[in-house]
Amino acid sequence: MDMPLLETKGLKKYFKTGRGMLHAVDDVNFKIFKGQTLGVVGESGCGKSTLGRVMIRLLDATEGEVLFEGKNIMDYDKHQMAEMRKELQIIFQDPYASLNPRMSVSEIIAEPLKVCKIATSKSDLEARVFDLMKQVGLAERLVNAFPHELDGGRRQRIGVARALAVEPKFIVCDEPVSALDVSIQAQILNLLMDLQDQLGLTYMFITHDLSVVKHISTEIAVMYLGQCVEKAPSDELFEKPLHPYTQALLSAIPIPSLKHRNMQNVLSGEVTSPIEPKPGCRFAARCPYAKPECTGKNLELKEVSPNHFVSCIKFQ
Repeated sequence: MDMPLLETKGLKKYFKTGRGMLHAVDDVNFKIFKGQTLGVVGESGCGKSTLGRVMIRLLDATEGEVLFEGKNIMDYDKHQMAEMRKELQIIFQDPYASLNPRMSVSEIIAEPLKVCKIATSKSDLEARVFDLMKQVGLAERLVNAFPHELDGGRRQRIGVARALAVEPKFIVCDEPVSALDVSIQAQILNLLMDLQDQLGLTYMFITHDLSVVKHISTEIAVMYLGQCVEKAPSDELFEKPLHPYTQALLSAIPIPSLKHRNMQNVLSGEVTSPIEPKPGCRFAARCPYAKPECTGKNLELKEVSPNHFVSCIKFQ
C-alpha cells in the first residue's frame, strides 16, 4: 500500500486553564493519502480547527507525531519549518478577517511569493499573481482592489490563491464556505475540487455541515470533544453510520419533506466538560444507548469493516 502523504500518531493538544488542562485534541490518529480529501466534522468546540492548526504546526502539539511523507515535522526546527510551509497551507474560515485590509489583492497574493523567494523579479511576480488570479476565477480588473471592496466569495478566492501561491501539496480547508451564501458555497466547493483534480492537491476539509462534506470528501472523520469517534469512506458513513453521535448528526440534516419531519434524533443530557475529562466515552452522558461499561476506561477506534473505524462499546 502507498505511504500516506500525511499521518498523525497519538496527536494531542491541551490548553492550560484555571480549572485544569483542556483536552482540545486527544489522541487522534489519521492517514491522508495523496490526492484525497479527509472531511472532519463535529459540532462547535469539538477540536476540528485546533486539529488542523496543530497538523501544520500553526500550534505546537502537546504530544504525538505528524508525519509528512514519512518524516515527523514535530521535530523540525524554525528553518526546516520555514521550508515546510511551502508544502503545508491553510484556507481560513473568515475570508475578511484572514486578509490584510491595507493590502490590495495583488499584494496579498504576492506576499507568500516574496516571503518564500519564489518570484525572482517584478515581472515574474506580476505574471505569477495574474496566473493565480485567473486560476481561482478572479478578474484582472480587481488586481488593485482592497478586501472591503469585494464580496465574500471573491475574498475567499483571494485566500485560495494565496494558499496556492507556494504550490503546496497539502491544504487545510478550515470551514472555507461556512461564512458564504449557499450559491457562493457551491462555487467555492467546485473551485476546490477542480483545483484538486488539476494540481493533485490533498485536502483536510473541516466543516460542521454534513451535506457539504459528503460532496467533497473521500473519507470522513467524526470528532466529539477532541476525539475521533468514527471514520469511514464518505458514502459508507452516510449509508451505515455506526456511532450514536454520527447517527444523531446525520438525522439533523434537513429533509424537505413533511413525512420526515419527526425523524430527527434529538440529543439530551449535558455536554461533558473537555477540562480534565474522566476515562470512558465522552458521549455517554448524551447517548441513548449508554451502559455502565461506557465509563471507566477509554475506548479505541476499532475497524468493524474494511476502512470503517468506530469507537463505541457496542463494537469493542
